[in-house]
Amino acid sequence: MIEETLKITNKHGLHARPAAHLVKIAGKFSSDVKIFKDGLEVNAKSIMGVMMLAAEPGSEVLLHIDGDDEQDAFVEIKDLFDKKFHEE
Repeated sequence: MIEETLKITNKHGLHARPAAHLVKIAGKFSSDVKIFKDGLEVNAKSIMGVMMLAAEPGSEVLLHIDGDDEQDAFVEIKDLFDKKFHEE
């Protein structure tokens, strides 16, 4: 199991386009990928769930990954956050 707090650093937060990128990457892996924010837990493979987070720029989310390919999933998802969802 991998858990890490990640910060939303892109200009407009986790709106439709970055949420879709996140869901696409999470869906490539068999591991369970969850995101927690303000007491809300969502499946990162669900576009509706990710959008419900309403994560604004500067907010933090807890990423929780558990499964056989958790390390690979973590590397790709963290890279997406680090690269500001390829928006800037």
